[in-house]
Amino acid sequence: MNAADIIASRLHAAGVRHAFGIPGGEVLTLIDALERAGIRFELARHENAAGFMAEGAWHATGAPGVLVATVGPGVANAFNVVANAEQDRVPLIVISGMVDPAVAMSYTHQVFDHGAVFRQVCKASFTAADGAIDVMIEKAIRIAQSGRPGPVHIDLPIRVAGAAQPAPREAMPAAVAPSAPAGGPALDRARAMLAAARRPVILAGLDVLNEAGGPEALRGFAEAQGIPVVTTYKAKGVLPEDHPLCLGGHGLSPKSDAILLPLFEAADLVILAGYDPIEMRVGWRDPWEPGKAIEFAHAPNTHDMHRAGLSWLCSVAGGLAALGPAGTDLWACGTPGRVRAELIEAFRPRGSWGPDHAMAEMLAVLPADAVASVDSGAHRILLSQHFFARRPRALIQSTGLCTMGCALPLALGHRIADPGRPAVAFMGDGCAEMVLGELATLRDSGAPVVVVVFVDRSLALIELKQRKEGLQNAGVDFGRTDFAGLARLFGGIGVTVRGPGEAGPALEDALAADRFTVIEVEIPRRAYDGLI
Repeated sequence: MNAADIIASRLHAAGVRHAFGIPGGEVLTLIDALERAGIRFELARHENAAGFMAEGAWHATGAPGVLVATVGPGVANAFNVVANAEQDRVPLIVISGMVDPAVAMSYTHQVFDHGAVFRQVCKASFTAADGAIDVMIEKAIRIAQSGRPGPVHIDLPIRVAGAAQPAPREAMPAAVAPSAPAGGPALDRARAMLAAARRPVILAGLDVLNEAGGPEALRGFAEAQGIPVVTTYKAKGVLPEDHPLCLGGHGLSPKSDAILLPLFEAADLVILAGYDPIEMRVGWRDPWEPGKAIEFAHAPNTHDMHRAGLSWLCSVAGGLAALGPAGTDLWACGTPGRVRAELIEAFRPRGSWGPDHAMAEMLAVLPADAVASVDSGAHRILLSQHFFARRPRALIQSTGLCTMGCALPLALGHRIADPGRPAVAFMGDGCAEMVLGELATLRDSGAPVVVVVFVDRSLALIELKQRKEGLQNAGVDFGRTDFAGLARLFGGIGVTVRGPGEAGPALEDALAADRFTVIEVEIPRRAYDGLI
């Protein structure tokens, strides 16, 4: 076997069935090996989009995402999505072609230090070396998936990719993190705090989402104890959002934070269940007194965005199981119920027509098994409040880095990896214009993904911030793009929605179509005022 064959076989054994990227001469041996190993190489139009497709596939299957980039500009184009993977805790294996070191001693065309660039945002970066390919790819997969997941980079020199290698050794099993906190005075104190609490609340985050059995353990604990649960917006659905104990996913909307944060002030115990604050906005710095917080996390608190009087590095399921029973008469004042009702009322559609009306119509007909993706912007803040996730990863998005243009490739990658599950991408028009080339990828894939574009000819969230700060309007408005017409030119279906009663039927038709559909939803300028 050559080096590329070993890399491909180990990725296949890890569950990978699709790799995404753009080929170049430096990665042709690898792409050939991937295809022969049973991993289909999916051609994108930009490496950034390819990386988000790989993330979408990870959400669908649980296997690491794989991004292939050629030397030089391919690597440079990929940096954004790799940084996104670090902040969004995505186990992304990034394999780049590399000019052989001996050649690079006297050859400079497209040559720069890929590893030096990626080490800023990756958990590890390797340069493939003869005789150790099996060790390298095994370590890369294990590092990407361990603890808080993240990206790992492999630079593959052209000569090494095709070079014969010794027979690969057997793969090692993945290391197992501590399953529960150790007994002792600290755990006794935590149990006593829970037993004495009358107003406890759980805040769950990314570690629960990425832990096998985590959502089930969280739900079992919350139901057994009767404790309300708040999640980050990435962790939406770890407790179904139609569950009476779920208060939804938060951290994006100042409007929802104003309703929710007083609950944490009133609480006498905050249980941080895998809470990773990388998603949260500035209003979530130190939102509770440290002495009333208990934390179970997969990685040490080095951010200092919040503090906890008691903290353990362990599985969330093990931590919750070790706490023991809660007290009685929890929240006798009824505050969580009032908060839930106030949140629902605050985001109820009002007025005659706007993005909230269109979202309500579409979400009412979205199939229960569908996956939705959403881009960054005002529409995302609003959709995150309207979308009731009934399972983990039902709504996927860029949360830590908040990259624009991600929704279309996320939905496409998910649909490619799980073709039996409908996929709908919700985008603003500014986001959609960033990835118009991926309509060709949609066409070529044959995947009947639905792309919903809210059209107001403005970077609405930034324009809103400009006005709030008393600044002049600059650099946020643009012309009207005919998204429905573009969809038809690319071989898809294009639909325009202009008012009440049109959005729901348009989505129903699109979900029944045999090819991709773009639904452009025309909304008034400044339509998000007061909604988020």
